[in-house]
Amino acid sequence: MNRLENHSKRGMWFGALLLVAFAAACNDSTGLSPTTPGAGPGAGAGGHGPGPVVLGTAGNYVILAKSGISNVPTSAITGNLGLSPAAASSITGLPLTLDASGTFATTPEVTGKVYAADYTEPTHTNLITAVSDMMTAYTDAAGRPTPDHTELAAGNIGGLTLPAGLYKWSNTVLIPIDVTLSGGANDTWIFQIAGGITQSSAAKVLLTGGALAKNVVWQVFGAVDIGTTARLEGVVLSQTSIVLRTGASANGRLLAQTAVTLDGNTVVEQ
Repeated sequence: MNRLENHSKRGMWFGALLLVAFAAACNDSTGLSPTTPGAGPGAGAGGHGPGPVVLGTAGNYVILAKSGISNVPTSAITGNLGLSPAAASSITGLPLTLDASGTFATTPEVTGKVYAADYTEPTHTNLITAVSDMMTAYTDAAGRPTPDHTELAAGNIGGLTLPAGLYKWSNTVLIPIDVTLSGGANDTWIFQIAGGITQSSAAKVLLTGGALAKNVVWQVFGAVDIGTTARLEGVVLSQTSIVLRTGASANGRLLAQTAVTLDGNTVVEQ
């Protein structure tokens, strides 16, 4: 009887171990494994993914561009706008009222302040620094080595659930339907994209599990095109332009090394 009992107990332990292994393998339904907790310098305590990208003073703006900011009314923008080296005349579709100090302007569609390179100092100097910080952040994000995932789904990430990590593509990323970023408040994502981003109308970037838009960085060499009524989450660092089509929304920051184009959008800093 003792031998039978011993065999029975061993069988139960073996079965339990198999169940644990099976559960671990099935924990991530996408087949993508989370990266090491705290990976990379500056990663949040207990978080997964690469170290965060430091925006410096570029983080003082919800929209920052070099050549122009255009808008088709009516948009609702929460946060500061900055434009440099272009002058305030390159901000169109937003009726600006210059403050008595001459350092910033206001407009009914912006809950925040609007700064341009031709405004009174220290605005010009501050914007030079902010644009430099934006470009430094872009270079940092683009230069992160050893991605966790390369050419995932050939760039078509619609319908996927993506854990924290460093992702890299050599061409344009397509978001034809909703994509989910699943992780905690300390998790980070960096998307290195050698082409552009094309997000279809009504498609959404969804954050689940407590993930925060400020911890998501889209580093994009090409144009960013966000479709009608689509929703984007995260900080966009674009080498070229960012376009939000009619009714699209963005939670994060739009930082472009050329222009940002708006059309009745909601943009909120995160």
